[in-house]
Amino acid sequence: MNKVTIIGAGNVGATIAFTLTVGGIASEIVLIDINKGKAFGEAMDIRQGTPFCSPCFIYAGDYPDAKGSDIVIITSGVARKPGQSRLDLAQINVDITKKIIPEITRYAPDATYIIVSNPVDILTYTFCKCSGIPEERIIGSGTLLDTTRLRARLSQIYSVNQQNVHASVLGEHGDSSFIPWSTINLSNVPIAEVHKTLARPEKPAEPLNYDEIEEYVRRSGGIIIENKGATFHAISICVAHLCRCLFSGIDTTLPVSTMMHGEYGIEDVCLSVLTVVGNGGVKGKMLLPLTQEEEGKLRKSADCLKSIINSITI
Repeated sequence: MNKVTIIGAGNVGATIAFTLTVGGIASEIVLIDINKGKAFGEAMDIRQGTPFCSPCFIYAGDYPDAKGSDIVIITSGVARKPGQSRLDLAQINVDITKKIIPEITRYAPDATYIIVSNPVDILTYTFCKCSGIPEERIIGSGTLLDTTRLRARLSQIYSVNQQNVHASVLGEHGDSSFIPWSTINLSNVPIAEVHKTLARPEKPAEPLNYDEIEEYVRRSGGIIIENKGATFHAISICVAHLCRCLFSGIDTTLPVSTMMHGEYGIEDVCLSVLTVVGNGGVKGKMLLPLTQEEEGKLRKSADCLKSIINSITI
């Protein structure tokens, strides 16, 4: 029995619950929200579709109902408002997270925790420092979403299956993230060589404009918000995939945010590098052979996050 508790029944939390249900990933889902009516309505709406899904019991509850959870997903927090600084948002959501931590860890001390709320790297760090939960059971969604945006874009450019694209975005889930182009390949062909080797007469491949693609990945969230008001489908698919990997008996490498302990010369900050996850949480890290320039970008991203950590109260 795979039990998942989701804290926050807004667009992201509710869509994660829906995705877990339709994907047959969880057999029991608890939705917890300060707005109990919203959690009740979302759970009822999803539950009434379960006769056509794998068996799943989904319901609204409170913290005691999280007892026995295998995974707890944190999506609660406030969204950034126009004119609000990232620093202001960070402090508000850190304070919200610190109120949630003792409530949920009391009832689910053995769960693996997935942090989705933003700024995700700062909140993952907060959870590591304040919860008492072992670090290997605290995972931020990090650049998993940025990575799927990158893979989807490269797949679109080359008109190939998304699963043939092997690529990751590293660093902060934010402005200082970067794409380590030296590590990216399409069906084992280095990305810089694909335009020379992809023989498709009706659609010749062109060299990539790296800057344009990085801009696309960074701006995707803003474009979606501008057009539909919020982003929640893609992140929900990402988090559901992470849950599937955590329930699996086979370890998987994913770019997620975890505490750094000297990897690439970076310590005491949470950011995304390729991480080995499986049943029970983080099993280790896969240290990609980055170029000197790419390592510099990763350390710069770490410094950006540390400057925020040093400017707020955790």
